[in-house]
Amino acid sequence: MSDTPEKISTTYDENQIQVLEGLEAVRKRPGMYIGTTSSRGLHHLVYEIVDNAIDEALAGFCTHIEVDILPGDVIQVSDNGRGIPTGIHPKMGFSTLEVVFTVLHAGGKFGGGGYKVSGGLHGVGASVVNALSEWLKVTVKNEGKIHEMSFHRGDKDGDMKIVGETSETGSTITFKPDGEIFDELVFDYDILLNRLREQAFLNAGLRITLTDRREEEPKRASMMYEGGIRSFVEHLNRNKTPLFDEIIYLEGKKDDAIAEVALQYNDGYNENIISFANNIATTEGGMHETGFKTALTRAINDYGRKFKIMKEDDKNLSGEDVREGLCAVISVKLEEPQFEGQTKTKLGNAYIRSLVDSMVYDRLTQFFEENPVTARAVVEKSMTAARAREAAKRAREATRRKTALESASLPGKLADCQERDPALTEIYIVEGDSAGGSAKNGRDRRFQAILPLWGKMLNVEKARLDKVYTNEKLMPMVTAFGAGVGDEFDISRLRYGKIILMADADVDGSHIRTLLLTFFFRFMRPLIEEGHVYIAQPPLYKVVPKGRNSQEIYVYRDEDLPSIMAEHPGADLQRYKGLGEMNPEQLWETTMDPERRIIKKVEMSDASMADEIFTILMGEKVEPRREFIEQNAKYVANLDI
Repeated sequence: MSDTPEKISTTYDENQIQVLEGLEAVRKRPGMYIGTTSSRGLHHLVYEIVDNAIDEALAGFCTHIEVDILPGDVIQVSDNGRGIPTGIHPKMGFSTLEVVFTVLHAGGKFGGGGYKVSGGLHGVGASVVNALSEWLKVTVKNEGKIHEMSFHRGDKDGDMKIVGETSETGSTITFKPDGEIFDELVFDYDILLNRLREQAFLNAGLRITLTDRREEEPKRASMMYEGGIRSFVEHLNRNKTPLFDEIIYLEGKKDDAIAEVALQYNDGYNENIISFANNIATTEGGMHETGFKTALTRAINDYGRKFKIMKEDDKNLSGEDVREGLCAVISVKLEEPQFEGQTKTKLGNAYIRSLVDSMVYDRLTQFFEENPVTARAVVEKSMTAARAREAAKRAREATRRKTALESASLPGKLADCQERDPALTEIYIVEGDSAGGSAKNGRDRRFQAILPLWGKMLNVEKARLDKVYTNEKLMPMVTAFGAGVGDEFDISRLRYGKIILMADADVDGSHIRTLLLTFFFRFMRPLIEEGHVYIAQPPLYKVVPKGRNSQEIYVYRDEDLPSIMAEHPGADLQRYKGLGEMNPEQLWETTMDPERRIIKKVEMSDASMADEIFTILMGEKVEPRREFIEQNAKYVANLDI
C-alpha cells in the first residue's frame, strides 16, 4: 500500500471554489452563527429575535415584549416598538422587511442612526433565524398599515403584502425551528424564563411576558422590575443570608458609555458575578469585569488600611479574598461593542475597563465612608477569607509533601488505565466497595480507570477550600484527575477525557451525584464548562424471558417496562437496587461498554441558574429546599424509601 495521499481531483481552479450565497451559508454551517445545533442553539434563536425587540426598548420605543411557546414548539415574539421598516430599501431595491430577513449583515446597527446602543451587533439575527426555521412569518404594524411576509427555510413565499390598516405599531415574528438543522426541537420553559427574567432586570420598566401554550392549561410569567439590576441582585441572593440588608448600587457615565453595578455580600463562600454588555450576557467576562474586580480589591484594601481595620503588617487582601460571598451584576451600555464572535461571550473594548474601574472605586469608596458598619463587615469577611486561603495554602503544601514521600503519587484505591492520552481515557467514580470491585473487574483496563469513593463526602457548599485538602474522599479524586483544585485548577493537566459518575439509581445515589457535581461546579468548573463530566445510566430492571435460549433484556427507563413485559408474558423481572447487585460482566455490558452504555453529558448552559440550584439543594436554608422539592417532586420517577 502506497503512503502517497490519494488525489481527489486532477485540477484545482476557479471551478473548485464553492460560493455559498445568502442564507445557504447559514444552513450549511449553522454553528458559525449560533454556536451549536443542540438545545443551546435552539434557544439561541429566541434570544436573537428578543434581542432585536430589546434594542427597540433601549432606543425608547418599546415597553412590552411578549414571547409565546405555541403547540408544536413554535415561537412567537411580539413587541410594541416602531415596527421593522417596510419601505423599499434604497440600495437593494426591494422591501426593507425582506432585506432584514434574507440578507446577512443587514440591520439598523451599523452607524445608520437607527440605534445608538444595541446588542444585535452583527445584524445577522433575524436572517439567521429565518434560515434555520422550517417556516417563518412576520407581521409588522407601522405607518397605519399591517404588513405580512412569510418564508420557508429562508426563501420567501412571495413579496410583502399589506393586509389591513391599524393605528398601532410593532412587530410579530412567528417561526418553527427546522428539524433538518437541530438535534432537539423542544423548548425548555425554565431556560427561556431565566433568560427573559435577566432581560427584564437589565431594562428597568420594560415588561416581558412569557407564556407556554403547549399544554391545555397555559403557564405564564409577566416580569417588570423598576429596581433594575438592584432587583436582580436581590433575586440572586434570595436563597442566601445577606451580610447586610442594603444593595449597593453604583453608576457612572463617560461620553456615550454607561456603566452600572449592583452588589451585595452574603455569608457564603462563593462569588457570583454576572456581567452584561448592551443586555448581552458576557459569560466569559471581559474588560468591564476586569475593571470592576481591580477597583473592588483596591477600594476594600484602601478602606481597611485607612481606618486601621487591617494591621500594618497584614498582607494586602487578594481579589479572591474580597470576592468571597459576593453577588454582583455589572451592566454596561456602549456604542459599537467589540464582542468575540456572534455568540458574544467576552467584551473587548479597552476603554470600558478604565470607566468601570474609576467609577466603582470612587463610588464604592464614598459608599464605604458613608456606611462604616457595612464597610467594616465587608473588610472583616475578606480578612477571614484571607486567613482561610492561607490555611488552604498550608494544607495544600502539606498534601504535596505527603504525596512526595509516598512511593506512588496516585491514590492507592485507583485502578488506573494503560493509555496515557487524555483524549482516549475515562475514569469512573464509583460509590461503594462492591460496585468498585465489579467495575475494576469488568472494565476495559486499556482506557478505563476506576476510583471507588470511601470516607465521608464533604458538602462544599458549606465549606472553604482548606477543608477540601483534608477530606479523605475528595483529595484522592483531585490527585487522580491531576489538574489541581480551586484557583490552581489547570485543565490542560487533566489525565482523563471523560469523568463518569456511577452511583446507584436511588435517592442515596442522587445525593452522592449532587455532592460531586457541587464540588466540580465550585472548585473545578472548567470540567463542566468544557464537557468532561458524564453521569452513567445503569439499568433499572433486568427482564428474563421464558425459554432456554432467551436473551436477558435490560430496561433503563420506567416508561419502557410495560411494553417489554407485554411482549414477554411471564418473564422474570429483577429490580436493581444498586450497582453492587451486578457481576462484572453485567456491569460492563449495561453501563461501561462504550458500544452499548448510556451516559449523559453534564452541561452548564446557564451559570446563574446552576448556582441557584446548588445553593437551594446544598445550602443552609431549609425553606427554599423544601419549596424546590415540592415543585419538582412530580418529575421523580423512582423514589426508594
